[in-house]
Parts: sequence; structure tokens; C-alpha cells
Amino acid sequence: MTADTLENSESRDVTLASERQLVWARFRRHKLALISTVIVGLFYLVAFGAEFVAVNDPVETDAKRSLMPPQSIHLFDGWKPAPYVCEMVGKRDPVSLRKSFEADCTKRIPVQIFARGFEYKFLGLLRSDRHLIGVGDSERNQESLVFPLGTDVQGRGLFSRIVYGTRTSLSIGLVGVTLTLLIGVSLGAVSGYFGGVIDTLIQRSVEIVRAIPTIPIWLVLAGILPRDWGVLQIYLAITIIISLFAWTDLARVVRGRFLSLREEDFVTAAMLSGARWQRIVFRHMLPSFYSHLIAATTLAIPSMIISETALSFLGLGLRSPAISWGVLLQATQNVHSIALTPWLMLPAVPVIVVILALNFMGDGLRDAADPYASTS
Repeated sequence: MTADTLENSESRDVTLASERQLVWARFRRHKLALISTVIVGLFYLVAFGAEFVAVNDPVETDAKRSLMPPQSIHLFDGWKPAPYVCEMVGKRDPVSLRKSFEADCTKRIPVQIFARGFEYKFLGLLRSDRHLIGVGDSERNQESLVFPLGTDVQGRGLFSRIVYGTRTSLSIGLVGVTLTLLIGVSLGAVSGYFGGVIDTLIQRSVEIVRAIPTIPIWLVLAGILPRDWGVLQIYLAITIIISLFAWTDLARVVRGRFLSLREEDFVTAAMLSGARWQRIVFRHMLPSFYSHLIAATTLAIPSMIISETALSFLGLGLRSPAISWGVLLQATQNVHSIALTPWLMLPAVPVIVVILALNFMGDGLRDAADPYASTS
């Protein structure tokens, strides 16, 4: 096959490809976006199976192992593959009375894959006690637990709490973006399609919401939440509060697209055929820029996660016994505690990684959704 024939064949394939195929063809050439997509997928996979990935019960406390540093997992015993951790022995300074821990590798705790541990209900339905890693049945007791990232001030395993916090923080991002998408797309579509007085009222509402300083409003709204509310109620309230201030950008984008699309021939034809405005909007106009909505949604999730983390860090969002990245980072508000127990800053690592991955993935989707981008 000659070069001209091959070039004509590729051009014909591009011409016959659907919009989704063109978007995918452009997106898969964005290597950083592909890697970021895999990372985001792994985070959500961990969130989905948090009970299985967790090494120990995230709410189990023990004062004897308070603020224990991370345990290193040794993969080999000499040349023999035999994962283990060294037992942490607590000592107290006779002068300062400060407790410290030292690794005693003469006492080794074997680490197994798919080991038994605390019982849980997977998805609230299936009862199990299997975990990704853990100690053997013969070593499983209160003293022979594995803490890869150390413990907090109440002796709870930080790794397991970060895993459970992943589920909360990422789900708030998804739920918040879903609410933002519903509000922004609906109001933006109505504003751009009808125009006139309706458009003016909606746009003035957008400007008013954008003019309100978000942090003081978050302070007020979070402060009036009843202290006797449960974890689920506060979770839903915080999600709604964050969504109330995040829909304006999307509404403006959708309005602008609708203002241009409503003059197109296919919209005029649909109107002349007697189609209702709901069908014209949701069946004909919105699908023409679904790819842009997906990209905008992906880029909005990081801001949702950052907002929840910041509110919870300041004590205005989720509160204990809820577990989220922001709640875990509350222990780092004191500089003195960071200097003495730096591993308490580890919940910030997944926040940074997932935010960067979501942003890179969103950039890749935005570039792939650009109809003027090259497909060669």
C-alpha cells in the first residue's frame, strides 16, 4: 500500500468516525492524561473496596500505641521472600515523660496477602473478614497489628483511616458535581434557549451568587448546622453547601453554547416540526456538546474535593466520627505536633495526587473535546 493510499484511508476513517471516536483518538495520544486517568481509577477502586484494602479497624483505639510511627514492611527475610514488620516497642523518657517507639526486629510479625482481620460488611451486604494485607491467624491479636503509616493520637491506624477517608472525600466530589451539573445545565439551558426576561433574571442571579464571598458564607452555613446531626446528615449538608456556589461557571458556559445553537438549522427544523422545548433542549441541543460537559465536570471535581478538605480542616465541614481527608488533617493544625509526629501530614499526599491527576485528566478531555483540534 502506497503512502498516498494510506493517507487517504486514514482521512476517510477520520471523516466517517463519530464524535466519540474522534474524542477518544485525541485523548489516547495525551499520555499524561491517560496515566492520570489510571491513577484516578485506582483511587476510586480503593474507595469502592475500602473495607478490603484497610489493614485494621479505622475506629479501634488503643492508648498504648498512641502516635506510633510508621512500620516499614520488609519484603525479604535474607534471600527468602517473607514479608514482615518489626514489632514496635514503646519507651518513656524518665525526664520528659514523653513516649517514644523503637522497632524491635528480633520480634517479627509476618505479613500475609488476603489475610483475616476485623469483620465488615462489603457494600453493607456481604459479611467478610478478608483484607488485602494483614497478619497471620496465629499472630492476630491486639499487639500484633500492622500500621504501615503509623497511628494517630488515639492509636488508630492512619493507613486504614486514609483509605476510608478516600471514600468520603471522593464521593463528596462526585455527588457535589452531580448536583452542580443538574443546576448549572438546567438553568444555563433555560437561560440560553428562551432569552429575554428569563435570561436576564437567571444571569443576574448568577452574578449575585458569584459576588458573594464563599468563605464567610461557608462559615455561616456550616456554623448553623445542628451539632446533634449525624454523619450522613452533615455529609449531605456540606455537599449541598459546596454545590450551591459551584454551578455558576457551568451555567454561563451552557448559556453561551445555547445562544449560538438556537440559531442553527436543526433547531429551527425541530421547532417547525412541533417538538416541545424540552425535547429540543435535551434531545437535540445538549448532546451536541456532551464532550465539553464531561471535560468541565472532570475539572470541577477537584474544586469540590479541595472545598470539603478545607472546610473539614477548619472544623466547619465533616466532624468526627466521620472520616475524610480534611478531618484527618485537623491533627496537623498545630506546628508543634507536625514537628514531633510528621506522619500525621500523610493524608495530604492523596489529596495532592488525586487533585493533580483529576486536573491532568480534565485537561486531556478538554483538549480531546475541542472540535478544532487536529486528529492526525
